[in-house]
Amino acid sequence: MTELLSKTKYLNGLQCPKYLWTLFHRPDLVAEPDVATSHAFEQGHLVGELALKLFCRGVEVPQRSFNKNIEETAELLQRRVTLFEAGIRAGDLYARADILCPSGRGEWDIVEVKSSTAVKPVHVDDVAFQKHCYQEFGLKIRKCFLIYVNNEYVRHGEIEPEKFFRLENITGGVEEAGLEICRRIEELQDVIARQSCPEVSIGRQCSYPYPCPVRGCWDFLPGGNVFELYRGMQRAQVLFKLGIVSIKDVPSHFKLSGNQQIQRWCALSGQPSVNGGAIGSFLRILRYPLYYLDFETFNPVMPLFDGTRPYQRIPFQFSVHVVWKKDAAPEHLTFLANGQHDPRPELISRLMGALGERGSVLVYNRSFEEGVLHELARDFPVCADWVTSVCGRMVDLLIPFRNFYYYNPLQKGSVSLKKVMPALTGRGYDEMEISEGQAASIAYEEVTYGEASPEKRSKVREDLERYCGRDTEGMIWIVDALRRLVKQETKNRE
Repeated sequence: MTELLSKTKYLNGLQCPKYLWTLFHRPDLVAEPDVATSHAFEQGHLVGELALKLFCRGVEVPQRSFNKNIEETAELLQRRVTLFEAGIRAGDLYARADILCPSGRGEWDIVEVKSSTAVKPVHVDDVAFQKHCYQEFGLKIRKCFLIYVNNEYVRHGEIEPEKFFRLENITGGVEEAGLEICRRIEELQDVIARQSCPEVSIGRQCSYPYPCPVRGCWDFLPGGNVFELYRGMQRAQVLFKLGIVSIKDVPSHFKLSGNQQIQRWCALSGQPSVNGGAIGSFLRILRYPLYYLDFETFNPVMPLFDGTRPYQRIPFQFSVHVVWKKDAAPEHLTFLANGQHDPRPELISRLMGALGERGSVLVYNRSFEEGVLHELARDFPVCADWVTSVCGRMVDLLIPFRNFYYYNPLQKGSVSLKKVMPALTGRGYDEMEISEGQAASIAYEEVTYGEASPEKRSKVREDLERYCGRDTEGMIWIVDALRRLVKQETKNRE
């Protein structure tokens, strides 16, 4: 007997047949959702609940059990009312509709709700499977719609569902996707029925449309492999198909970008690449006092404060390390919002006092910090001139690494702060409870706006202070290390 193919597993199979097979035969190899994925699910649930308010006369089908949901759905369909979470099984296929709306003479409309801000191809495949399943069950489907988040909506007072969402008719795309759906379903059912796992090479499907949670697929690759080429996924796939796994084995005639050629040189020599002249030119633009700045933000799908938008970045924390003059010990200034009110007014006030009126403001990946500042200027025009001034003093510490003035194979093709810092300075985030930005955002949101014990809240806030402080302290270490490299290279030339 063929296993039941649900909508979710159908989409998993479209992404990768190996993923689908593993779900049925080796679920122990599928990682549990991480904190970020679980948080995304929670955000999606909030969006789904809000969308139901657009259909005031809908009936929610109880979710007490799988079979009971199917039975009650079948009974409610006879009443021709709008249904939420209606589970329908047609043979070996199963789908549960976000919203089923009666329309026309005996017809139904499918309305799917997504927490994204645009219609994506995977959404069309999602609804195409639902439509096929419902038609196999015997329903007549008239049109298909997608409800998604309007990221231009600005909250004023209570959130207004009719403005928060956009509704798009995707019937045409669903019909086009449905042309091949019978063949696709048959192929995926064959995959499920297999005794052995299908051979699937690593590639784009490992991260698109969603990160694949199957463990071990990439473990066979050695360090310094071609998938570490900077912005080189397409070239890496070509090389891999040619049987070339390591960067050091890439033929000299194979076309690489300039930065990728530096990576190849490093792989062959086993040494970092240092362009002392370019690094020195970069360092000479810095003006004391030096302000090393880092923000932490969270971006809830449901805007919490008046004047904010869905997924808008809300800065809740900053760290500033100030180096007043050469060889001076840094001074550390911090802010971490407390309470459930809008943190931005106080953050702006404190940051104005922390950054002074002259001297370079160093950030890592300028587009982020500058973007946050410009959003603050938009929402709080009183600080617009100050934001313009700060942005004019801003220096992006990413530049020497994005331009490969320095590259160390330990970076594994990344120029992120999390990779550059340990490669260049030997220090990083390993000992920290919170060690990356998304985890910081989620942790702050949970203990500030969710339920948390005083002990947990205190611990998380302590961890947040340490993490954000490490970002700016680490930038000081990086600048000091770059200066030592320039000094050593100058000495070697002499």
